[in-house]
Amino acid sequence: MREFPRFLIGASTKMYFNHARTMEWCRAVAAIARTHPAVRAGDAAVFAVPGYLSVPGALEVFDGAAMVGVQDLAAEDSGAFTGEVSGPQAAELGCELAEIGHAERRRFFGEDDAVVRAKTTAALRAGLVPLLCIGEAKRGDPPAAAAECLRQLDDALASAGASGLSGRIVVAYEPHWAIGAPEPAAPEHIAAVCSALRDHIRGLPAHVGSAVIYGGSAGPGLLSLVGHSVDGLFLGRFAHDPAAVATILDEVTEIAGHKPSDAGTGSKAADSIGAGGTDV
Repeated sequence: MREFPRFLIGASTKMYFNHARTMEWCRAVAAIARTHPAVRAGDAAVFAVPGYLSVPGALEVFDGAAMVGVQDLAAEDSGAFTGEVSGPQAAELGCELAEIGHAERRRFFGEDDAVVRAKTTAALRAGLVPLLCIGEAKRGDPPAAAAECLRQLDDALASAGASGLSGRIVVAYEPHWAIGAPEPAAPEHIAAVCSALRDHIRGLPAHVGSAVIYGGSAGPGLLSLVGHSVDGLFLGRFAHDPAAVATILDEVTEIAGHKPSDAGTGSKAADSIGAGGTDV
Protein backbone atom coordinates (compact mmCIF):
# COMPACT_ATOMS: atom_id res chain seq x y z
CA MET A 1 0.00 0.00 0.00
CA ARG A 2 1.34 3.40 -0.99
CA GLU A 3 2.74 5.83 1.56
CA PHE A 4 0.85 9.00 2.28
CA PRO A 5 2.34 12.24 0.95
CA ARG A 6 2.10 15.55 2.80
CA PHE A 7 -1.53 16.13 1.79
CA LEU A 8 -4.49 13.89 1.03
CA ILE A 9 -7.23 15.52 -1.04
CA GLY A 10 -10.38 13.57 -1.73
CA ALA A 11 -14.13 13.46 -1.89
CA SER A 12 -17.16 11.28 -1.37
CA THR A 13 -19.93 11.52 -3.95
CA LYS A 14 -22.44 10.20 -1.37
CA MET A 15 -25.66 9.39 -3.31
CA TYR A 16 -25.76 12.57 -5.39
CA PHE A 17 -24.71 11.14 -8.75
CA ASN A 18 -26.06 8.36 -10.93
CA HIS A 19 -23.54 5.92 -12.33
CA ALA A 20 -22.96 7.80 -15.58
CA ARG A 21 -22.37 11.08 -13.76
CA THR A 22 -20.07 9.32 -11.29
CA MET A 23 -17.94 7.94 -14.13
CA GLU A 24 -17.79 11.38 -15.77
CA TRP A 25 -16.61 12.85 -12.47
CA CYS A 26 -14.04 10.08 -11.98
CA ARG A 27 -12.60 10.59 -15.46
CA ALA A 28 -12.23 14.32 -14.83
CA VAL A 29 -10.61 13.84 -11.43
CA ALA A 30 -8.34 11.10 -12.80
CA ALA A 31 -7.10 13.48 -15.50
CA ILE A 32 -6.29 16.02 -12.81
CA ALA A 33 -4.56 13.47 -10.58
CA ARG A 34 -2.37 12.27 -13.44
CA THR A 35 -1.22 15.70 -14.54
CA HIS A 36 -1.27 18.09 -11.62
CA PRO A 37 2.16 19.25 -10.39
CA ALA A 38 1.24 18.72 -6.74
CA VAL A 39 0.59 15.03 -7.36
CA ARG A 40 3.48 14.56 -9.77
CA ALA A 41 5.86 16.15 -7.25
CA GLY A 42 4.65 13.80 -4.51
CA ASP A 43 3.18 16.59 -2.39
CA ALA A 44 -0.40 15.31 -2.60
CA ALA A 45 -2.44 12.22 -3.30
CA VAL A 46 -6.04 12.12 -4.43
CA PHE A 47 -8.71 9.76 -3.13
CA ALA A 48 -12.28 9.14 -4.23
CA VAL A 49 -15.18 7.45 -2.45
CA PRO A 50 -18.02 6.73 -4.92
CA GLY A 51 -21.21 4.78 -4.38
CA TYR A 52 -20.91 1.00 -4.18
CA LEU A 53 -22.24 0.33 -7.70
CA SER A 54 -19.63 2.64 -9.21
CA VAL A 55 -16.61 1.31 -7.30
CA PRO A 56 -15.47 -1.19 -9.99
CA GLY A 57 -15.76 1.47 -12.68
CA ALA A 58 -13.92 4.00 -10.53
CA LEU A 59 -11.07 1.57 -9.94
CA GLU A 60 -10.78 1.00 -13.67
CA VAL A 61 -10.88 4.72 -14.50
CA PHE A 62 -8.37 5.78 -11.86
CA ASP A 63 -6.09 2.78 -12.42
CA GLY A 64 -3.82 3.82 -9.55
CA ALA A 65 -4.04 7.58 -10.14
CA ALA A 66 -6.10 7.92 -6.96
CA MET A 67 -6.97 5.79 -3.99
CA VAL A 68 -10.53 4.47 -4.16
CA GLY A 69 -12.67 3.67 -1.14
CA VAL A 70 -16.14 2.50 -0.17
CA GLN A 71 -18.60 4.70 1.70
CA ASP A 72 -19.33 2.06 4.36
CA LEU A 73 -18.58 -1.56 5.16
CA ALA A 74 -20.01 -4.38 7.23
CA ALA A 75 -18.71 -5.20 10.66
CA GLU A 76 -18.54 -8.88 9.63
CA ASP A 77 -16.30 -10.40 6.98
CA SER A 78 -18.88 -12.79 5.49
CA GLY A 79 -22.18 -14.47 6.21
CA ALA A 80 -25.93 -14.04 5.93
CA PHE A 81 -25.98 -10.24 5.91
CA THR A 82 -28.21 -9.26 2.99
CA GLY A 83 -27.27 -5.97 1.39
CA GLU A 84 -23.96 -5.58 3.21
CA VAL A 85 -20.49 -5.22 1.67
CA SER A 86 -17.54 -6.62 3.58
CA GLY A 87 -14.01 -5.40 3.98
CA PRO A 88 -12.53 -8.44 2.22
CA GLN A 89 -14.87 -7.88 -0.74
CA ALA A 90 -13.79 -4.24 -1.04
CA ALA A 91 -10.12 -5.14 -0.68
CA GLU A 92 -10.41 -7.89 -3.28
CA LEU A 93 -11.59 -5.36 -5.85
CA GLY A 94 -8.64 -3.10 -5.11
CA CYS A 95 -10.11 -0.55 -2.70
CA GLU A 96 -7.69 1.01 -0.25
CA LEU A 97 -10.04 3.00 2.00
CA ALA A 98 -13.27 2.41 3.90
CA GLU A 99 -15.27 5.38 5.15
CA ILE A 100 -16.58 4.76 8.65
CA GLY A 101 -18.75 6.66 11.10
CA HIS A 102 -19.92 9.58 8.97
CA ALA A 103 -22.40 11.84 10.77
CA GLU A 104 -25.10 10.86 8.27
CA ARG A 105 -24.62 7.18 9.11
CA ARG A 106 -25.04 8.06 12.76
CA ARG A 107 -28.04 10.34 12.22
CA PHE A 108 -30.02 8.40 9.62
CA PHE A 109 -29.03 4.80 10.32
CA GLY A 110 -28.51 4.83 14.08
CA GLU A 111 -24.83 3.94 14.06
CA ASP A 112 -23.32 4.47 17.49
CA ASP A 113 -19.84 4.20 18.94
CA ALA A 114 -20.10 0.41 19.17
CA VAL A 115 -20.89 0.11 15.45
CA VAL A 116 -18.08 2.49 14.51
CA ARG A 117 -15.70 0.50 16.70
CA ALA A 118 -16.69 -2.79 15.04
CA LYS A 119 -16.40 -1.38 11.52
CA THR A 120 -13.02 0.23 12.22
CA THR A 121 -11.78 -3.15 13.42
CA ALA A 122 -13.22 -4.84 10.32
CA ALA A 123 -11.47 -2.40 8.00
CA LEU A 124 -8.09 -2.92 9.63
CA ARG A 125 -8.65 -6.67 9.66
CA ALA A 126 -9.20 -6.54 5.89
CA GLY A 127 -6.09 -4.44 5.27
CA LEU A 128 -8.08 -1.33 4.43
CA VAL A 129 -7.32 2.15 5.72
CA PRO A 130 -10.25 3.34 7.83
CA LEU A 131 -11.38 6.80 6.75
CA LEU A 132 -12.70 7.44 10.23
CA CYS A 133 -15.12 10.34 10.51
CA ILE A 134 -15.31 11.94 13.94
CA GLY A 135 -16.71 15.20 15.21
CA GLU A 136 -18.76 16.90 17.86
CA ALA A 137 -22.52 17.24 17.41
CA LYS A 138 -22.91 20.83 18.62
CA ARG A 139 -20.75 23.89 18.15
CA GLY A 140 -18.51 24.53 21.15
CA ASP A 141 -15.06 25.77 22.02
CA PRO A 142 -12.00 24.01 20.56
CA PRO A 143 -10.84 22.33 23.82
CA ALA A 144 -14.25 20.70 24.31
CA ALA A 145 -14.40 19.68 20.66
CA ALA A 146 -10.90 18.20 20.80
CA ALA A 147 -11.71 16.24 23.96
CA GLU A 148 -14.81 14.73 22.36
CA CYS A 149 -12.95 13.86 19.17
CA LEU A 150 -10.10 12.23 21.06
CA ARG A 151 -12.65 10.18 22.97
CA GLN A 152 -14.26 9.04 19.71
CA LEU A 153 -10.90 8.20 18.17
CA ASP A 154 -9.73 6.11 21.10
CA ASP A 155 -13.08 4.34 21.31
CA ALA A 156 -13.04 3.52 17.58
CA LEU A 157 -9.58 1.95 17.89
CA ALA A 158 -10.19 0.11 21.17
CA SER A 159 -11.25 -3.26 19.76
CA ALA A 160 -8.56 -3.19 17.09
CA GLY A 161 -5.96 -2.58 19.76
CA ALA A 162 -7.31 -5.41 21.89
CA SER A 163 -7.10 -7.69 18.85
CA GLY A 164 -3.53 -6.70 18.06
CA LEU A 165 -4.47 -5.09 14.76
CA SER A 166 -2.41 -2.26 13.37
CA GLY A 167 -2.36 -0.05 10.31
CA ARG A 168 -2.68 3.48 9.14
CA ILE A 169 -5.78 5.53 9.83
CA VAL A 170 -7.11 8.60 8.07
CA VAL A 171 -8.99 10.59 10.70
CA ALA A 172 -11.51 12.93 9.08
CA TYR A 173 -12.48 15.67 11.51
CA GLU A 174 -15.99 16.68 10.51
CA PRO A 175 -17.86 18.71 13.11
CA HIS A 176 -21.48 17.69 12.60
CA TRP A 177 -22.68 21.29 12.75
CA ALA A 178 -20.43 22.24 9.83
CA ILE A 179 -21.58 19.48 7.45
CA GLY A 180 -23.76 21.03 4.76
CA ALA A 181 -23.25 24.50 6.19
CA PRO A 182 -22.48 27.50 3.97
CA GLU A 183 -18.97 27.71 5.42
CA PRO A 184 -16.56 25.36 7.22
CA ALA A 185 -15.56 25.73 10.84
CA ALA A 186 -13.32 28.71 11.60
CA PRO A 187 -9.65 28.16 10.70
CA GLU A 188 -8.54 28.59 14.32
CA HIS A 189 -11.08 25.98 15.44
CA ILE A 190 -9.93 23.51 12.78
CA ALA A 191 -6.29 24.12 13.65
CA ALA A 192 -6.80 23.56 17.37
CA VAL A 193 -8.79 20.33 17.03
CA CYS A 194 -6.75 18.81 14.20
CA SER A 195 -3.46 19.63 15.92
CA ALA A 196 -4.64 17.79 19.02
CA LEU A 197 -5.70 14.80 16.91
CA ARG A 198 -2.39 14.74 15.01
CA ASP A 199 -0.36 14.86 18.20
CA HIS A 200 -2.40 12.03 19.65
CA ILE A 201 -2.43 9.65 16.70
CA ARG A 202 1.27 10.17 16.04
CA GLY A 203 1.86 8.78 19.50
CA LEU A 204 0.10 5.50 18.73
CA PRO A 205 2.73 2.94 17.65
CA ALA A 206 0.12 0.66 16.07
CA HIS A 207 -0.89 3.38 13.64
CA VAL A 208 2.34 4.91 12.38
CA GLY A 209 1.94 6.96 9.21
CA SER A 210 -1.66 7.99 9.88
CA ALA A 211 -3.16 11.31 8.81
CA VAL A 212 -5.71 13.83 10.04
CA ILE A 213 -7.78 15.66 7.45
CA TYR A 214 -10.65 18.12 7.72
CA GLY A 215 -14.14 17.80 6.25
CA GLY A 216 -17.36 19.68 6.84
CA SER A 217 -18.09 22.19 4.06
CA ALA A 218 -14.43 22.10 3.02
CA GLY A 219 -13.62 23.65 -0.32
CA PRO A 220 -11.18 25.83 -2.26
CA GLY A 221 -9.35 28.42 -0.19
CA LEU A 222 -9.45 26.53 3.09
CA LEU A 223 -6.19 24.59 2.81
CA SER A 224 -4.23 27.81 2.45
CA LEU A 225 -5.56 28.81 5.88
CA VAL A 226 -5.18 25.52 7.77
CA GLY A 227 -2.50 23.61 5.87
CA HIS A 228 -0.06 23.88 8.76
CA SER A 229 -2.36 21.88 11.04
CA VAL A 230 -4.04 19.32 8.75
CA ASP A 231 -2.89 16.56 6.42
CA GLY A 232 -5.51 17.26 3.80
CA LEU A 233 -9.19 17.84 3.10
CA PHE A 234 -12.22 15.58 2.77
CA LEU A 235 -14.51 17.28 0.28
CA GLY A 236 -18.22 16.92 -0.25
CA ARG A 237 -20.43 19.02 -2.50
CA PHE A 238 -17.66 21.55 -3.17
CA ALA A 239 -15.87 18.88 -5.21
CA HIS A 240 -18.83 18.13 -7.47
CA ASP A 241 -17.11 20.36 -10.00
CA PRO A 242 -13.74 18.64 -10.56
CA ALA A 243 -12.14 22.03 -11.16
CA ALA A 244 -12.41 22.59 -7.40
CA VAL A 245 -10.13 19.59 -6.84
CA ALA A 246 -7.58 21.12 -9.17
CA THR A 247 -7.84 24.47 -7.41
CA ILE A 248 -7.14 22.85 -4.05
CA LEU A 249 -4.18 21.01 -5.53
CA ASP A 250 -2.95 24.40 -6.75
CA GLU A 251 -3.00 25.44 -3.09
CA VAL A 252 -0.87 22.40 -2.26
CA THR A 253 1.66 23.51 -4.87
CA GLU A 254 1.83 26.96 -3.32
CA ILE A 255 2.18 25.60 0.22
CA ALA A 256 4.94 23.25 -0.93
CA GLY A 257 6.86 26.27 -2.20
CA HIS A 258 6.99 25.43 -5.88
CA LYS A 259 7.03 28.14 -8.51
CA PRO A 260 3.61 29.68 -9.18
CA SER A 261 4.08 28.91 -12.87
CA ASP A 262 4.17 25.23 -12.00
CA ALA A 263 0.57 25.38 -10.77
CA GLY A 264 -2.53 25.37 -12.89
CA THR A 265 -1.89 22.30 -15.04
CA GLY A 266 -4.57 20.40 -13.17
CA SER A 267 -7.01 23.30 -13.42
CA LYS A 268 -6.60 23.34 -17.20
CA ALA A 269 -7.20 19.59 -17.29
CA ALA A 270 -10.42 20.05 -15.36
CA ASP A 271 -11.54 22.89 -17.61
CA SER A 272 -11.03 20.70 -20.66
CA ILE A 273 -13.40 18.09 -19.26
CA GLY A 274 -16.18 20.61 -18.80
CA ALA A 275 -17.93 18.91 -15.87
CA GLY A 276 -20.38 21.20 -14.11
CA GLY A 277 -20.78 21.88 -10.42
CA THR A 278 -23.72 21.12 -8.18
CA ASP A 279 -24.94 23.46 -5.47
CA VAL A 280 -26.49 21.29 -2.79
